[in-house]
Amino acid sequence: FTFETVSNGNEALDALAREDENFDLVLMDCQMPELDGYDATRKLRTREVDQGLPHIPVIAMTAHAMEGDREKCLAAGMDDYLSKPVDITLLKNMLLKWLPPLDSIAE
Repeated sequence: FTFETVSNGNEALDALAREDENFDLVLMDCQMPELDGYDATRKLRTREVDQGLPHIPVIAMTAHAMEGDREKCLAAGMDDYLSKPVDITLLKNMLLKWLPPLDSIAE
């Protein structure tokens, strides 16, 4: 896998908009400065619809593990939810669930 990290939701949207990049999945922190993960995901989903772009799975990553937090993430357009601290087995299962099979990824 290759990955890119960003500091805030605006940088995440900028990275996802670059034509030279092709992301298969986004691990979205919900609590980022400038533009949080909820609003960044909403804007991403609007962009996908408006521009006819493929749906990129977005996995929420948040320290918020209270009742209703998962639903808040899904309502914002995220596809799934992982609470922090991240359990490596749960992360692995989440990646297997949402990433395309390796043999189907074009080289």
